[in-house]
Amino acid sequence: MNVYKALIAAGALVAASVAPAAAADISGAGATFPYPIYAKWADTYKKETGIGLNYQSIGSGGGIKQILAKTVTFGASDAPLKPEELTKNGLVQFPMVMGGIVPVVNVDGIKPGELVIDGPTLGKIFLGEVKTWNDAAIQKLNPGLKLPSQAIAVVHRSDGSGTTFNFTDYLSKVSPEWKSKVGSATSVEWPAGIGAKGNEGVANNVAQTKGSIGYVEYAYAKQNKLPHTKMVNKDGKTVAPEMASFQAAAASADWNSVPGYGVIITDQPGAGTWPITTATWILMYKTPADVATSKAALEFFAWAYEKGDKMAEDLDYIPMPANVVKSVEATWTAEIKDPSGKPLFTAR
Repeated sequence: MNVYKALIAAGALVAASVAPAAAADISGAGATFPYPIYAKWADTYKKETGIGLNYQSIGSGGGIKQILAKTVTFGASDAPLKPEELTKNGLVQFPMVMGGIVPVVNVDGIKPGELVIDGPTLGKIFLGEVKTWNDAAIQKLNPGLKLPSQAIAVVHRSDGSGTTFNFTDYLSKVSPEWKSKVGSATSVEWPAGIGAKGNEGVANNVAQTKGSIGYVEYAYAKQNKLPHTKMVNKDGKTVAPEMASFQAAAASADWNSVPGYGVIITDQPGAGTWPITTATWILMYKTPADVATSKAALEFFAWAYEKGDKMAEDLDYIPMPANVVKSVEATWTAEIKDPSGKPLFTAR
């Protein structure tokens, strides 16, 4: 679809969608997962207010490094920091939007949504144990498909990645072998495959490599016209990646159960749930050095919560529920203040 091509450019900067950053513009860096919606929001907000957003889509690991180095107004990560890390660094963390991570493939004759995969088999593929597309484990899940004897080429992230964190968190939940041999983190020692930078890098590599499989945020699969798989979820039901299945996965999340809203929603129960669904988080300082720009950032995020839902849904992201938005805005008022102790944002 043209809308995706317009939003996910070859470069990694939202600067492509927004005029060059002026002194008063907001700066952010981090996760590639939400780049398409942050780009859309930034472009619309610039037109409405004249305030720009310069967002570097460099991966969650890079975003965390940049906010800790105080080189950006906010960091963005799909892997939430733990409460003790937030306290140690004087940071506030909140979820901005949710979305789905999907396996994508480049196999001759396989159309989008035609191939079914389950968690244990996906784990064996990324462990390098299932090596060909006509392996018995894959064929059993797809009795009606004629699968080639083609070798499987695994594509994974090479950079510190929240998408990787959630993907490997899911694999650790469904595969004891994966959990013991590899585990879950923003960067892991991959047993097989080749690395690529960012969601865009994985998508491009899969598009160019016959027999390959990778994992990306759903918008990147659509933009690159990559065949995604269906998946067997925790309830044993085969589901497709779509708004309803992403919403089903997010429905039971208790966002206030963890300080910093760091709730992981992979492998949720429910007949209609997509098994690899995640939120993406923003990181800001409780007492920021640049008060004016930090205040502008909070106004932008409040605008996105209030007016950005339709734009998010158009790109297959899930807006945060109203009760979570209310809680987040109350957190801003209570915790993000100027040096004199005055809140930068007043909850509506």
